[in-house]
Amino acid sequence: MIGHITLLSHILSTNIVVKLVLLILLFFSLTSWAIIFYKFRYLNKAKKENKEFLDIFWDSKKLDYVFSAAKSFNYSPIAFMFKAAYKELVNIKKSSGNPQTRLIPEEYNNNNAKENNLHPIERVLKQSQITAIAKLEMSLPFLATTGSTSPFIGLFGTVWGIMTSFESIQKAGTAGLAVVAPGIADSLIATAAGLFAAIPAVIAYNYYTNKVRVLVNETDDFAYEFISIVERQILKK
Repeated sequence: MIGHITLLSHILSTNIVVKLVLLILLFFSLTSWAIIFYKFRYLNKAKKENKEFLDIFWDSKKLDYVFSAAKSFNYSPIAFMFKAAYKELVNIKKSSGNPQTRLIPEEYNNNNAKENNLHPIERVLKQSQITAIAKLEMSLPFLATTGSTSPFIGLFGTVWGIMTSFESIQKAGTAGLAVVAPGIADSLIATAAGLFAAIPAVIAYNYYTNKVRVLVNETDDFAYEFISIVERQILKK
């Protein structure tokens, strides 16, 4: 407790420039931690819902049923892609005079279906995938920015504290500990604050980037499989 009070008193006694540096670093640190907790929850839900949706998708033989089920998955990027592609598929079916939406080959009579009907579905899948990936990556650049800039912001405070120490030496005409200690304390506090903001942000950024990469790979696999299914069972004669 005494140590905490001493540290707080040191922070409050720093000069205005170092206080400003610490406030900036505090903003970066608090925002980074908020993002860390938010992304942990969001990406875990996305992973869980991807698995649950794929189980429904592969177990069901009816696209309309899968579409209805997909509405309850708010975090799954794959479910988001499927909903967009399904709507486009329904539009193609309506325009070709065949509104059937079952995943059973013999239930389709696609006399008017052409190979170029796949292009709109591929385009919609790609567009929806880009949107889904953007949601997954949202706020991660802030963590990268925090990790790369916070040490330099802290370094600025460090340099300023050392300059303050030299100025104190010049005014006092001596280099005693009592003269240089305040400036050195300011510089050390700024350095520690910069590292405290940067280290968790870098660790979280690398961790979440890897998780996003796994989810992106899953969306790539789903897009390929969905197009294959449509090509084999729906748009082909």
